[in-house]
Amino acid sequence: MIFMKRFITLSSGSNGNCYCLSSGDHTILIDAGIGVRTIKKRLADHDIDIRSVEMILITHDHGDHVRGLGKLAQSLSVPIFTTSVLHNALTNCGYIDESLSGCVRVVRVGAVFEHRGVKFYPFEVPHDATQTLGFYIDFCGTKITIMTDLGYVPQRGILCASNSDYVVVESNYDVEMLLNGPYPAELKKRVLGEWGHLSNEDCATALQKYYHKDLKGVFLCHLSKENNTPERALEATRRRLDYLKEHYGNEPVLAVLPRSESAEFVL
Repeated sequence: MIFMKRFITLSSGSNGNCYCLSSGDHTILIDAGIGVRTIKKRLADHDIDIRSVEMILITHDHGDHVRGLGKLAQSLSVPIFTTSVLHNALTNCGYIDESLSGCVRVVRVGAVFEHRGVKFYPFEVPHDATQTLGFYIDFCGTKITIMTDLGYVPQRGILCASNSDYVVVESNYDVEMLLNGPYPAELKKRVLGEWGHLSNEDCATALQKYYHKDLKGVFLCHLSKENNTPERALEATRRRLDYLKEHYGNEPVLAVLPRSESAEFVL
């Protein structure tokens, strides 16, 4: 039986981040920054039983990516894949009271891992967590790169995205909105820095570096509520995409992932 492959965003933003890849044969989560009940309900809205989740990948130890991880791991008892550095950080991050010891699976940056036929390759991206990972995932033959929090897209991220069918990438803020917005000066400096977040324009510039003729979709994630709008994020990347389409002919799907609700994309 051939199952439809789906990418489902359950939440995307500083309020919480959680993504799902599902094929019928496999269900995996990337991050768990929202509560277990919310994850369960939003998966059920897409006809996915939370008990079918077989693995969790963790990008970094900020609360909006791991706040629900402890209770989720306790409930499901499934392997949690991330580096030894991050596993150690998770036990001391203050967001997790439950023991993760039975779920720990250690991966190394720059090495390919496989679990039940799903292959993934973790690589480092610049962000001010203990350590932050992007993932290149071979999900039943569909290649996906996920980079949710990063100050700039490193060369390894460009290379992975250049070999992907789909790219999930941060488009966090509009520079003008950030500079004129309510954040204090130090926080603005942090967001703008190389270890902060990715602007709309930098996200669009990265697209030009990894764009290729077989790229099928680009999903913009982790938009700031205060310093961005879906329209501004789309406009920045759409301008670059229109230029590339004119010269190379390919037009991948372009979408913004919602902050506080789920959305599904067939891969």
